[in-house]
Amino acid sequence: MQLRYSYRAYPDVSQRRALARAFGCARVVWNDCLRARKEAHTAGLPYVKSAELSRLYITQAKRTAERAWLADVSAVLLQQSLRDLDTAYKNFFDGIKGQRQGRKVGPPRYKSKKDTRQSIRLTTNAFSFRGDGTVYVAKVGNLKVKWSRRLPAAPTSLTVVKDSSGRYFLSFVVDTEPDILPERDRDTGIDLGLSHFAVLSDGRKVDSPRFLRRAEKKLRRMQKALSRTARGSNNRAKARIKVARQHAKVADRRRDWHHKASTRIIRENQAMFVEDLAVSGLGRTRLAKSVHDAGWSAFVNMLQCKAVKHGRTFAKVGRAFPSSQVCSACGFRDGPKPLHVREWTCGTCGTVHDRDHNAACNVLFEGRRIVAAGRAETLNAAPSAGRTRTNVPAQRVEAGSPRKGRTTQAGIPGL
Repeated sequence: MQLRYSYRAYPDVSQRRALARAFGCARVVWNDCLRARKEAHTAGLPYVKSAELSRLYITQAKRTAERAWLADVSAVLLQQSLRDLDTAYKNFFDGIKGQRQGRKVGPPRYKSKKDTRQSIRLTTNAFSFRGDGTVYVAKVGNLKVKWSRRLPAAPTSLTVVKDSSGRYFLSFVVDTEPDILPERDRDTGIDLGLSHFAVLSDGRKVDSPRFLRRAEKKLRRMQKALSRTARGSNNRAKARIKVARQHAKVADRRRDWHHKASTRIIRENQAMFVEDLAVSGLGRTRLAKSVHDAGWSAFVNMLQCKAVKHGRTFAKVGRAFPSSQVCSACGFRDGPKPLHVREWTCGTCGTVHDRDHNAACNVLFEGRRIVAAGRAETLNAAPSAGRTRTNVPAQRVEAGSPRKGRTTQAGIPGL
């Protein structure tokens, strides 16, 4: 399986200038190739192949006066930008044909130099590790890196990212074997909510940290200061960086908390079952800010990825399943209830239910039924059961930290 490990990088002034040049060149190649394919489609011509685009907009473009500066950066990142465009088109076409799981994606769009997030992707022949702990990037130099932990194996690719707050990160993709945890004799159903972030079927309730709500007062003050500055001024650029850094702190705290909570659940349970919530729909209601602050989708994705990594069973219960309407004691369906009803009594057996705990128990029962039917995402399922294979792509976010009390695998020499 593939895991992603991200580390903070600290380039100097000349290296930041070289990275800005690399970001711009990769963006120009993307836009030129995308424009060529769109013009061919408008004219009714066949789909332009990648080899032809590489010859016209990379190899020959370097020899022209308008694109001569493309030779100032590594050719690897230019080729990777074209491959990323091919991947974007493939995802778009697969979504139209119904061959891609999840939501359909739109066609590729042009990139702007004003985008707050810039990135380039490199293969192994364009970067290397130095003995002093730095990472050499072709035509950029030796980047100083804060190694928070060792890489478990040699990386297959590197992505250099500059986020909206001006921070630089090196994101490595590593091929590793699954780290199977000792088996547990219990499983759990998880009901996600706003009053409590998660309620487990065993009765435990995980409080919602509400990182955005806690930082809202400071963010409001910073955003007011930003709105008072003149557009295009240096003061506006400084104020924008302050707001972006504060938002980055909120996102980092939420991501760290998600990793810790998901890892704790993975270690304690052999199987996890979660209700598939319509987060995109809830994000358009009056609860939008609280829904986005909770970050349910990121948490569920972490659970799913770590279940594959550690040999656990994971399944999603359909969003149409009436988890809040069915009595977990007798199975009687008591009908829908408004959100302000947090406790209710079953009309058949008379059991008094906590709304969230009852829903978590029903999610557990339905998840067990899905596993018994052979439709769960588990490593020991039959090949015909639609299980998640071990060779899964790396997430955009970094992998979880190694378990305490266990030695990490041998890392890259010299780090």
